[in-house]
Amino acid sequence: MFDLTTQITAFLSYCKDRKVLSNKTIKAYGTDLNQFEVYSHGLFDRKSICSYLSFLHNAFKPKTARRKIATLKAFTHYLMTEDIIETNPFDKIDTSFREPAVLPKTIPLKTIEAILAAAYMHLDSASTFYERKSATRDIAVLELLFATGARVAEICMLTSKTVNMSDHTVKFYGKGSKERIIQIENTNVQRSIEKYHQLFEHEISACGYFFVNKLHNRLTEQSVRSMINKYASLVKSDIHITPHMFRHSFATFLLEEDVDIRYIQKLLGHSSIATTQIYTHVSMAKQKEILSAKHPRNKIMVSDE
Repeated sequence: MFDLTTQITAFLSYCKDRKVLSNKTIKAYGTDLNQFEVYSHGLFDRKSICSYLSFLHNAFKPKTARRKIATLKAFTHYLMTEDIIETNPFDKIDTSFREPAVLPKTIPLKTIEAILAAAYMHLDSASTFYERKSATRDIAVLELLFATGARVAEICMLTSKTVNMSDHTVKFYGKGSKERIIQIENTNVQRSIEKYHQLFEHEISACGYFFVNKLHNRLTEQSVRSMINKYASLVKSDIHITPHMFRHSFATFLLEEDVDIRYIQKLLGHSSIATTQIYTHVSMAKQKEILSAKHPRNKIMVSDE
């Protein structure tokens, strides 16, 4: 007899032990599937799924609804693969929907410069060894966010083995455990990481993770968000800045420097070029530059003077 609770538990164990998915992904799967179970009263059939899809479209933003549908499809695929169900209840169900295009929010380069300057000033004015260590770590994190375009979770999950101090490379494990290596070519960024490593070498060795908090544990994503908020407040930024906006800015500025989008795709760790193409929107600054320098009207020598 099919018991939804039992099958959800088995699926989550399968994701952990056989698929070796991250704890964060497994937790999200569990949340989504438990929500479906409550909504469907333990039923798993075409009718309950169709009703649930309508509920998702009405109750959640498109991106969230799409993620929850993907979770349910992954669960269904598992049930089919393990021969727990014979037919796919998603057959002939249209799960597509129009999702409004949301352009990535970027940070003006002057604001990034101001945030970095504030962090370096904080280091210069540090009156205690603890303040000096904290400011050094803040600088290393901020510099690495902008230098690599990495996700905040990827930064926080770095270990002593994935940061190569001798050749200045950083190995990231992105979504689906996809591996990519990013070179750190800017000397200021290199020095910021080296200084951090010198001050935290013992903590890094004991903890295992590269970025360590005051409790000698892994630096959390929330700690990075709080850090950014602190420096954004110091520079009186009029926009709410998140860690992911450093990633958006990294990609957008490279694109504006005419870097091929295929290289940007590789740097960001995107599986599909379609994901990277959202950055092909033309910024207002670039648009002004194009119209000022490239418009054919500039070649027409006619005026009212």
